[in-house]
Amino acid sequence: MDLHEQLKDIKTQLRLSMNGAVSQSMREKGLVYKLNFGVELPRIKGIAAGYEKNHDLAQALWKEDIRECKILAGLLQPVDTFFPEIADIWVENMPNIEIAELTSMNLFQYLPYAPAKAFQWIADEHEYTQVCGFLTIARLLMKKGDMDERSENEFLDQAVSAFLSGSYHVRNAVLAALRRFMEHSEENAFRVCRRVEGMKNSSREAEQLLYGLVKDEVGE
Repeated sequence: MDLHEQLKDIKTQLRLSMNGAVSQSMREKGLVYKLNFGVELPRIKGIAAGYEKNHDLAQALWKEDIRECKILAGLLQPVDTFFPEIADIWVENMPNIEIAELTSMNLFQYLPYAPAKAFQWIADEHEYTQVCGFLTIARLLMKKGDMDERSENEFLDQAVSAFLSGSYHVRNAVLAALRRFMEHSEENAFRVCRRVEGMKNSSREAEQLLYGLVKDEVGE
């Protein structure tokens, strides 16, 4: 099949798997797409399994303003042709938190340049760029476990700053990354606690919230 036929075939499979109740539920939760078939993730992965990873197909799927096509793009994009400049374009056009979470899980964490790119993203001011950066770091910490001291300091500086000034989704992504960082060792948990210990009686609600969430993570 050529690219056009593959796209047509994928859309046919999506329509046959359509779930209106799931689609409606997502709309009610604020996940708005031009088109959302409401196909559940296991089925989307099943559709992806029927195709070889293919750069042109993945890029064409990403350009579709369709929920399931965006998810499939992350599943079918080969790592070796997903250059840093393309990663930036995808992140700049990230439509919502669901696609940010799934693309970070299915693609971004596997990129050979993921650590450097994730640090670039967390320093950005754009909401979903930061989200993708912190979620990718969380995934990398799950696999690799730790980072050098300079990277740790930069990560903690950016995490605290982003949490205090960021949106709900940014805060959740920061917490995911901090959680993985603290799980790696008692020393890491101690370092995070030291960062927030002065926030306990802060007049800033965000600082009190971060302090409480960190303390909950370490069980204090």
